[in-house]
Amino acid sequence: MSRAAGPVHNRVLLLLVLLAALAAWSLAFLTVAPNRLVSGTGVRLADLMHGGRWALLLPATVCVAAAFAPSTRRTHATAAFAAALALAGLLTLAGDEARRQSQTLSSIARVSFGGGFWALVLLAGLAATDALQRLRLHPAAQTLAQAAVWLAPVALLASGALDQLSLMKEYTNRQDVFLGAWRGHAQIVGATLLPALLIGVPLGIAAARSARVATPVFAVLNLVQTVPSIALFGLLIAPLAWLAEALPGSGIRGIGLWPAVIALTLYALLPIVHGMAAGLRQVPAGVMEAATGMGLSPRQRFWRVELPLALPVLLAGLRVTTVQIVGLAVVAALIGAGGFGALVFQGLLSSALDLVLLGVLPVVLLAVAVDAAFKLLNAALERPAA
Repeated sequence: MSRAAGPVHNRVLLLLVLLAALAAWSLAFLTVAPNRLVSGTGVRLADLMHGGRWALLLPATVCVAAAFAPSTRRTHATAAFAAALALAGLLTLAGDEARRQSQTLSSIARVSFGGGFWALVLLAGLAATDALQRLRLHPAAQTLAQAAVWLAPVALLASGALDQLSLMKEYTNRQDVFLGAWRGHAQIVGATLLPALLIGVPLGIAAARSARVATPVFAVLNLVQTVPSIALFGLLIAPLAWLAEALPGSGIRGIGLWPAVIALTLYALLPIVHGMAAGLRQVPAGVMEAATGMGLSPRQRFWRVELPLALPVLLAGLRVTTVQIVGLAVVAALIGAGGFGALVFQGLLSSALDLVLLGVLPVVLLAVAVDAAFKLLNAALERPAA
């Protein structure tokens, strides 16, 4: 193991702690406003530190000590645990202060997360991720460890400790709308992935088999990627509206789910086709010759040899596609497709930041969850080969 020059063994961790100190000093940790439409007054973290709240500094102190300690697995595990404690402490402090403020403020007053809170959460998350990566765990264990970092924040959320924060009040007031947005977003993603796979996998196989097919296919799919999503949504409205008039009983509509799914399917094709083609091309020629020598037919070679070996690369492309669709589905709300984008744009129109966050945060968490699920699946597929 290489040794870092000087007394600092983990410069990344030390830099993250210093940035956290700067954010805590210069940015508002919470904002207190008389109602949901006013920006409010910022409250710095230093103004909230009294009594037992000073214990919040203990994880930061541990991280500083870990940055100067020798680079061992125990040191990295301690740093990851301290970063996870810092995340839980930040949320606990925010929820406790919001509950205290609610006892003196009016019912329409709002206590919201400030820029300092988001910066500290981001830096603590990065510190935990850095420490876990230095542990060099198996990919599946790495993913599970990263998920474990967020167990305490999830428990705080489920316990109701954060209910007095403005974001949770928005959720309480719009719970039915939120659940409908969740169903709509999942519908868009699911309705996009199925046709993308049905079209993309055969195209990828054809592209891997023939360069004459691969050249025009990738040229068209690369061109689609250059078109802005909102422009592609708009281009599809007119032809779909014409089809809706020509076929009144077909259920086709010029706005809503139809143009959203078609546009997102077009965007999803490139990673899937590329992943399928690249996976088949990387199958060793010697393996194919051995399969032929065993008397396997072309169909048997594909299903028993080529596809299993190409599957990890295909899943990598599918992982990129799914995360991309989860994000782009937000923009589809502009053409009436629903989903979390409806909450985002409603919040933007009413200048309600917490309503925007109510739509944005689930999309971020869903993308992270999808990414982690594909990592676990890839790890499960690679385990027998190991």
